[in-house]
Amino acid sequence: MLEYNGVKIRWFGHDSFLFEKGVRVVADPYKIAGPLEADLVLVSHNHFDHMSIEDLQKVASDKTTIVAAQECIEKLGDVKCKEKKALLPGQEMSVNGVRLKGVPAYNIDKINPDTKRPFHPKDDKKIGFLIEMGGTTIYHTGDSDLVPEMENLRPDVLLVPVSGTYVMTASEAARAVGVIRPKVAIPMHYGSIVGSERDAKEFSEAVRDCKVHVLSRES
Repeated sequence: MLEYNGVKIRWFGHDSFLFEKGVRVVADPYKIAGPLEADLVLVSHNHFDHMSIEDLQKVASDKTTIVAAQECIEKLGDVKCKEKKALLPGQEMSVNGVRLKGVPAYNIDKINPDTKRPFHPKDDKKIGFLIEMGGTTIYHTGDSDLVPEMENLRPDVLLVPVSGTYVMTASEAARAVGVIRPKVAIPMHYGSIVGSERDAKEFSEAVRDCKVHVLSRES
């Protein structure tokens, strides 16, 4: 767990996080151990390891707002919640005192050999999230390569994928730090589907522009 300016940040593996300061925000829950009632749930895109209905049902209740990429909304019908809201790239909204902005999340050069298209095409409007809560800004990139829309976002905390294959490699993620310019960076997207602790270590050793925290996975 990392506490930054009073915001507690917990990593549940892959791209799943809990942010807590007054409200509880869960991002991309996947293979979490048990019930965890959230005020706000964020879903970056429709792939099974980000939009897991089983896991969403563990964190959502009739008090929960789900904010998700547009492509997810119709598929969330069985998840009990207060309301569902679509967030488009570039769009901003405020929920439960948390300010959100959708940032485009897509591939530049990670191509699916079966479809000959990117694993995460730009025109799908998949997103990452700029999350402002308690005076702190957290950028969860979602599944993305280093893309021009990331330039100079300057969040306090950056959550960035490092596994390669479908997202940035560790070295690409280290370059992204120099473009995005956070104060703290946390590697993600390893240890579940693709990638390993070696990728997180390689990322940590390559970053020169800010502090890196490699979080321990919590259940």
